[in-house]
Amino acid sequence: MSENNTASAGVNRAKPYQLALFPLNNGATNVYYVLILTYIATFGNTVLGIATVFASFMVTGMRVFDAITDPIIGALMDRTNGKFGKFRPFMVIGSVIMAVAVIGLYIFTPYVPEDMMWLRYLLFILLYAVWVIGYTFQTSVTRAAQPVLTNDPKQRPLFTIFNTIGSLAGMGLMQFIGPIMAGDSFAGDYNRSWFAIMTPIGIVISVILTILAIIGIWEKDQPKYFGIGGKQEKVKVSEYISIVKSNKPLQRLMIAGGGCKLALSVATNVTVLCMLYSCMMGDYDGLYLPMMILGYVFAVPFFALTVRTSQKHGQKASLMKYVRVAFICYIGVLVLLLLWGHGDAFTLTLMKDGKLSINLYTVLFILCFGIGYGAYYATADMPIPMVADCADYETYRSGKFVPGIMGTLFSLVDKLVSSLSATVVGIAVTLIGLEKLPTKTTPYADGMNVVVIILFCVIPMCAWALTLWSMKGYELDGERLKEIQAVNAQRREAIAEGMSMEEAMEKYK
Repeated sequence: MSENNTASAGVNRAKPYQLALFPLNNGATNVYYVLILTYIATFGNTVLGIATVFASFMVTGMRVFDAITDPIIGALMDRTNGKFGKFRPFMVIGSVIMAVAVIGLYIFTPYVPEDMMWLRYLLFILLYAVWVIGYTFQTSVTRAAQPVLTNDPKQRPLFTIFNTIGSLAGMGLMQFIGPIMAGDSFAGDYNRSWFAIMTPIGIVISVILTILAIIGIWEKDQPKYFGIGGKQEKVKVSEYISIVKSNKPLQRLMIAGGGCKLALSVATNVTVLCMLYSCMMGDYDGLYLPMMILGYVFAVPFFALTVRTSQKHGQKASLMKYVRVAFICYIGVLVLLLLWGHGDAFTLTLMKDGKLSINLYTVLFILCFGIGYGAYYATADMPIPMVADCADYETYRSGKFVPGIMGTLFSLVDKLVSSLSATVVGIAVTLIGLEKLPTKTTPYADGMNVVVIILFCVIPMCAWALTLWSMKGYELDGERLKEIQAVNAQRREAIAEGMSMEEAMEKYK
């Protein structure tokens, strides 16, 4: 079938290379997710000497700033349709802003003398704020551009797979390189040299992924793929409030997406993992990377399962099914962590004196953690392609094509939750009397096991419970989406034949 016939039939399919390359945009921004959101509090505290609570609260405080920038940039994107398209300019601008901001923050700010601490605080705030703007520019495109990439219900679930590949090329690579660079034979324990080395590495990886993502969306970034009228409607800012109030699926998806991201952000926070693998288990170097790799290995079959379930029963059914799997498995992780400290048999161990040494406790932990991590890692980004379903629903409901505001509203919740994780961790650490965030060289302190149990298990489980509750009332299951796509296709064809938008909306329901 030709491209024109495909479009007229209401099915807009992406070419394989487009489906594979565009999700790399999320990988490009996830590089900074690791470089900034994972390590910003550690940098502020250990390198600049900024107070722990201040550095942690700044991560959340800047997301309040996002509450202003996200809708503004989303509205700007919805009104953009220039020579270079709607989405590509935001990808380029965002990438440049983030690179400049992180260089200034991680490389040049430490040169400010310690007796000018006020300037360190000021630059920390300003450069972080600039980075937030750039991050909003680029990361919002990942959600907003999906309605034009494909509306094929068989293709959309594949985005999760390619998005994960992109994340591994970005986030995963940074998570792998980071601990290696933190070794004593390289930069050291997340010190000034570590940030100076990781900054250019992260920027290069992000820029390469951005270029590939631009290639992926290039052909689709044109008006004929915008909504049902083949043009960009002008939506007043005042109308956005009405859109959000009326789009119930989007509201529930924002809650579900926030729950998934909170679980991932808290459980994978570097401070939490340092307390678990180093302070409690006593072998950070021997456990962190192996357990991370095991988690990714367990995730592979779950990605295949989530896609298959999504294609057969819809993305809602898939998300709920595998979040339940993660919840059940983490009950086992919780029990195992509660047993820690009752003897040497209740400690994680992989290697001892250069030889393989695995006890029953470790085997059970690997199974419960591995299956649970695989399930929730496979579902963590599943709400992203579901934003496109909500955008299609909005086009069906009101006739308006507003992917920018849909994407940035979801992105806002995503960022608020991910930043909240750093604040939660910072507060938890101070409650047990620590003045600095624990690293792999920090000795065990009373109460750390309780903090780890809460952060590593209890909070993620509560977040998953919230996700399941919100998805229960989410109406966009597989059959409902087929109905919506069919109606949008009829309207699109009618408008192409000369019918007005109002007449098409009234006739086809």
